Amino acid sequence: MAVLLRPPRRSCSRITALLVRSACVLFLVVVCAASAARRDAVEGNNDTSHHPLTNSTAHKKKPFPVLSFNYDHVRKPFEISLWILLALLMKLGFHIIPTVSTVVPESCLLIFVGLLVGGIIKAIGEEAPILDSKLFFLYLLPPIILDAGYFLPIRAFTENMGTILVFAVVGTLWNAFFIGGMMYGVCQIEGAKLADVDLLSCLLFGSIISAVDPVAVLAVFEEIHINELLHILVFGESLLNDAVTVVLYHLFKEFSHAGTVTVVDAVLGVVCFLVVSLGGVLVGAIYGLLGAFTSRFTSHTRVIEPLFVFLYSYMAYLSAEVFHLSGIMSLIACGVMMRPYVEANISHKSYTTIKYFLKMWSSVSETLIFIFLGVSTVAGPHAWNWTFVVSTVVLCLVSRVLGVIGLTFIINKFRIVKLTKKDQFIVAYGGLRGAIAFSLGFLLTNSEMKQLFLTAIITVIFFTVFVQGMTIRPLVELLAVKRKKENKGSINEEIHTQFLDHLLTGIECICGHYGHHHWKDKLNRFNKAYVKKWLIAGERSTEPQLISFYNKMEMKQAMMLVESGSAAKLPTIVSSVSMQNIQPRGPARRRAIPSISKSREEEIRKILRNNLQKTRQRLRSYSRHDLMLDPFEDLSEVRFRKQRVEMERRMSHYLTVPANRQETPQVRKVCFEPEHQVYTYDDS
Repeated sequence: MAVLLRPPRRSCSRITALLVRSACVLFLVVVCAASAARRDAVEGNNDTSHHPLTNSTAHKKKPFPVLSFNYDHVRKPFEISLWILLALLMKLGFHIIPTVSTVVPESCLLIFVGLLVGGIIKAIGEEAPILDSKLFFLYLLPPIILDAGYFLPIRAFTENMGTILVFAVVGTLWNAFFIGGMMYGVCQIEGAKLADVDLLSCLLFGSIISAVDPVAVLAVFEEIHINELLHILVFGESLLNDAVTVVLYHLFKEFSHAGTVTVVDAVLGVVCFLVVSLGGVLVGAIYGLLGAFTSRFTSHTRVIEPLFVFLYSYMAYLSAEVFHLSGIMSLIACGVMMRPYVEANISHKSYTTIKYFLKMWSSVSETLIFIFLGVSTVAGPHAWNWTFVVSTVVLCLVSRVLGVIGLTFIINKFRIVKLTKKDQFIVAYGGLRGAIAFSLGFLLTNSEMKQLFLTAIITVIFFTVFVQGMTIRPLVELLAVKRKKENKGSINEEIHTQFLDHLLTGIECICGHYGHHHWKDKLNRFNKAYVKKWLIAGERSTEPQLISFYNKMEMKQAMMLVESGSAAKLPTIVSSVSMQNIQPRGPARRRAIPSISKSREEEIRKILRNNLQKTRQRLRSYSRHDLMLDPFEDLSEVRFRKQRVEMERRMSHYLTVPANRQETPQVRKVCFEPEHQVYTYDDS
């Protein structure tokens, strides 16, 4: 029985306070050094301008500098390292104190740290760094999306694809137009002092604030461990609504400059949405296939295998951004397409490197995003308007609730597993806003409108992250919503899952209905027949799915034993599974096949040919009016069945004639009298 030792609270608080103090002191020292370096540089320039060098001073020999100070030479990388170090120290201090992590989400604490750092920088008189849109979209956002897309649960995502698309496309459109239209009505109020805000500007603001942010959703939902269905619904919506947000943002931005909207513009907007979404998926799929094909030839240079995954994914994102396509959908498609083939080719050390480096990279980016949000809030400038800000917060909540309830009413008519009232509440309450909305608002050009919109956007972000993020955990516990179960895959579960998939596919074929399972089976057959041969090297391309799953389980168990320090429990004999990615110097050994006699082999082939082969071709659509003969059956057996049916028909009248009743012997009854007289009589 394991005993968990929890450190005392006083020691944890002391350690955390020490970490915070050291980070703040280090930050203040660097800021003071930067300001002193600037001041020295300015004074040096003034001195040289007022006292130019003469020939006598020029030829005077200067002493050799033992120690010199040149902060400007390393200022930029040093400050970047300082920001990352500050973020990691704050993250470490957050997880040391368990009482804080159970009450306050990590994103809230990081934003609060950003507010403190921004206040210190502003008090010193320095210029605070702002979360620039270029920094966010090109450097901070891609690691988070790549980590989410590479380890995306494919089965849950594909099974709920329809629901996710409805929430992402229709829900985002509803939120944008509802918020934009209602905000235009609010701006027409005389006392609001917002008469300069026109309808197109309000619709532009609605398109910015309507989308659910994937960074905020990941930060909150991973801490409360919600069940897989709700997590994939909200997170999938936040990933796929990027195309809608990008198209609406660019459309309304162009319309606001032009001032007029025609029917042709609306049609082109729909076409643009299809191009942005499908184009992003196509670009990501192409780069994913290229990455998988490249990993086929990396058996002799295992060190560079993780780099191909990172570079191809980042190139997919940048290529999509070049053509103003959806970079998020491109990264998702690239990760989903690349993962199964890359994992079959690379070594297990490379797989571990990819896994932990993506987790580390995404965690650092997420921490920096929330800290920069706090710093940018203090930096300003802001244009506060009570009517506009309060109306934005209220309308965001109302539109989210109405959209989820209305769309769920329609979706439940087509779903087998219905979304309950609790599920609808969590989906509506989990619609968090984050740094994507802030970055899109930062791209606006009109200064007055930009300040007003950014102030409202920051208020909505703070409200959703602090209020909804802090209260969603107790609400989940109060409503007794199902939590995520730590499910360890087993061979038994995999066998039953595949059996149910084949069973449902067969039922669809018999009924003549080509549904989800039918097309999934077609895709799997095409993948096994053609794609795996080109993208997977060696025998792994023809390996059955159960064997591949067993290999993953065995290696996962071995890695867990090594990480836990129980290496002595590992078998001394190296199995073929653990050596599957090591390329031998000599000729590769083939798998040992048990020797079977020719007669036994022919007998097995005959049994398989008669019972298992060509079963898919034999399945026809059922019709109660017409039963076609099976051409694969033996003709003699068919003739025998016909003769049997004819004989039963001829003899049916014999079976319907009642048989003669057999005569039973007469029963003789005997009656005894008290005077020893016996009387016998017949019962006839």
